[in-house]
Amino acid sequence: MIGVLIFPNFQLLDAAGPISVFEAAGELSGRRIDTKLIALGNTPIRSSSGVKFYAADARRVRSLDTLIVAGSEDIAGLMGSERTIAFVRSMAAKIRRIAGIGSGAHVLGRAGLLNGRRATTHWSLCKDLRALGSGVRLQPSQLIVKDGKVWSCAGNSAGVDLALAMVAEDYGSEIAKEVARDFVLCWPRSGGQSQFSAGLQLKSSQNRFGAFLKWVHDHLDEPLTLDRMSAQFHLSPRQFTRTFAAATGISPSKAVESLRISTARAKIETMTDSMEAIAHQTGFRDAAHMRRAFIRIFGQPPQSFRRTARRS
Repeated sequence: MIGVLIFPNFQLLDAAGPISVFEAAGELSGRRIDTKLIALGNTPIRSSSGVKFYAADARRVRSLDTLIVAGSEDIAGLMGSERTIAFVRSMAAKIRRIAGIGSGAHVLGRAGLLNGRRATTHWSLCKDLRALGSGVRLQPSQLIVKDGKVWSCAGNSAGVDLALAMVAEDYGSEIAKEVARDFVLCWPRSGGQSQFSAGLQLKSSQNRFGAFLKWVHDHLDEPLTLDRMSAQFHLSPRQFTRTFAAATGISPSKAVESLRISTARAKIETMTDSMEAIAHQTGFRDAAHMRRAFIRIFGQPPQSFRRTARRS
């Protein structure tokens, strides 16, 4: 049985996405996958969208094989719930597999399950997860990380990727691929795709900055000062920064850095150009500056990505 643990203000997609994947996998494989929404509080549980769900009492669920901890907007409340932390810690010792989606990884960290393990979370929460002091070996660029029995993912749509990976592990990759085709998804997508870049592009594609980000991408090898970018909208630098951040969730400088580093990574993994050439193509001053950016954001140098790409 797979249990999806939810809390007040949980992220709806974190629960509904994986549950839908397991339902489809059961139908395609001919082996029903028993999946339950579970909770420690009184039901119904209100999601962040306002939709309410009834859930089984987590303390009375038996024969649990996998526990998936959904994310919640109320991270502070989640971290302060000793009952939730204790439940997750105790279940981890009994079951085959446990996972945290988005801020659900913070619950795993608070429960001591990430000590010395690799893990990821949503890009906007990486600093918070590291600040827990849980000994986590954070992998901020990864969509999904599996370290032994402990899984984590970036949250939101990455919860679907995590569920597909679990289906592949349990029922084979062909079933997982059939589910992905049924969902009109490309799977597997690169687990190393920059969350920062992907999230930014998705959030901006439906607002006025979609075309602007394409312009930035086309001019990465040039100086992209705040003055130059704000001139594209005939706004002052201060107005532009405020408007851009409101629409995308990050500052213009962070957006440029994200696009630079994700484009550089793609080139490193797919091209044979030298590191120096790629650094210039993507707007880094030189290979040394690009290397420092990679280590700061990904935790490893550019050469590591090239070696991994060549091996695979």
